Amino acid sequence: METLQYRHMGKANVRVSNICLGTMHFGSKTEEKEAFAIMDRALELGINFFDTANVYGGEAVRSEEIIGRWLHQGGGRREQIVLATKVYGVVARGGNLAPNEAPGISFYKVRQHAEDSLRRLQTDHIDLYQVHHIDRRISGAEYWNTFEHLIQSGKVLYTGTSNFPGWGLAKYQAIAEQRGHIGIVSEQAQYNLLSRYPELEVIPAAQAFGVGIMVYMPVAGGLLTGPKEMVEGSRTQSVEREYGVGAPLREKLRQFSALCREIGESEAVVATAWTLANPGVYSAIIGVRTLDHLEGLDRASELQLSAEVMEQLNHLFDINQGRPLRPGPAPEAFAW
Repeated sequence: METLQYRHMGKANVRVSNICLGTMHFGSKTEEKEAFAIMDRALELGINFFDTANVYGGEAVRSEEIIGRWLHQGGGRREQIVLATKVYGVVARGGNLAPNEAPGISFYKVRQHAEDSLRRLQTDHIDLYQVHHIDRRISGAEYWNTFEHLIQSGKVLYTGTSNFPGWGLAKYQAIAEQRGHIGIVSEQAQYNLLSRYPELEVIPAAQAFGVGIMVYMPVAGGLLTGPKEMVEGSRTQSVEREYGVGAPLREKLRQFSALCREIGESEAVVATAWTLANPGVYSAIIGVRTLDHLEGLDRASELQLSAEVMEQLNHLFDINQGRPLRPGPAPEAFAW
């Protein structure tokens, strides 16, 4: 077995595994018994970083609840993990949407949603509380009043963001520094060989302000895990459509598989190791659906790709030939 690697979570002086267990599928594609087995096995492998969100888990938004019941078993589970969740989206299901339940953040909304997440997770604190998307309406003062209150109350230890543009990180981090606050320690960004846009502004901004990058979709929703028969309605099929996959990209994917065979590593391991080679990245989230999906994660954590292989990968998946940008501003143009 390879040795799992640990890195600091941005400027925070806390170390987490450079492989993060993603739990988005818990409660939708992964039932509770399997989810419990996955989390137990993740601990055995040395994965001490778990990521969820208050909107994960299908229509019943069950991911946080499943994690909470797993933590409730005790046995030091809570003490062994750094637990991350998110706030921004609509959690309420059915009926008319209340005015303050719309997507976005406010002191009013976040205070209640934090309490709800704590209840579902069956814990007294959230280690990393992330704003799931940027809210252009909220003022800097309200933003930091909200999260400073949660930190001072002991309910949140660190704050992070997800799907933020570089200018958003710069704006809110500059305000935090003016207030004498540690501010944002982590940005969760979609980053992989097919979606390299964070290299343009997000990763440089994060590095300039001491914000660590945790990557989601390092294997592009399955596109970078090797040739497969596309199943109608599958996650990989939806991602293929999102990325606008056509003949030119399929040829690149075939070349990628050939390179992986040449160096004797699986496609998923190489793709994940490539993201972790970026000095701005501290962890890669692997969205696990089954226990088998944990296999090889220790190898992805440990693998150091040679300079020659990195050059070949960077040339094959040139930043200008990856996922097409959507119309409009960042981050909506490239975020999920």
